[in-house]
Amino acid sequence: MSHDQDHDHAHVHRFPPRPDQDDTLTYYRAMETAVRELLIDKGVITADDVRRQVEDMDGRNAGRGAKMVARAWLDLAYKQRMLANGSKAAEEIGLDVGPLKLVVVENTSSVHNVIVCTLCSCYPRMLLGLPPDWYKSRNYRSRMVREPRAVLAEFGTVIPPDVAIRVHDSTADMRYLVVPKRPTGTENWSEAELARLVTRDSMIGVALANEV
Repeated sequence: MSHDQDHDHAHVHRFPPRPDQDDTLTYYRAMETAVRELLIDKGVITADDVRRQVEDMDGRNAGRGAKMVARAWLDLAYKQRMLANGSKAAEEIGLDVGPLKLVVVENTSSVHNVIVCTLCSCYPRMLLGLPPDWYKSRNYRSRMVREPRAVLAEFGTVIPPDVAIRVHDSTADMRYLVVPKRPTGTENWSEAELARLVTRDSMIGVALANEV
């Protein structure tokens, strides 16, 4: 069904850009706007639905993943459930990872894990927020697979030669999360205190958890 010009203008739902967002109208941004407005006009979604989704995405940050890691450090049974099924473990503490399969891997004294996406930039955004630019770069995506020890050293993370490095390649329907080693001297710390030691980079595997 067609709409006259006045009707179209009456139903445009504008969302102002965030202060840090470039508001240049690119081809893809124009397409996104057109599709969004069409879905709203057809009643498939509402402007409030879109706004809530945007707010949810803006609220995604590494604090979510850190909550999972801190819980695993404190609760051995939870950690085992998390290693067995990361998606269910996330839901268990109120974190929605959607239809994606979340695989959790643990750093130990003999194994260090690191995450990459060799094809594009698949990344656990629901737990870590937006990926850093270096994660999406061709340099990181290609070299981490070929020479992980050298790349980690460039991040300042020197892995001893007797520790194996396992590189995990994310896919379109599967994401990885690294549980870094718990720093020493934190035996009596609370979950909130432990979570502050867990960084985005340590859950990607390019860094260690912050020391006490």
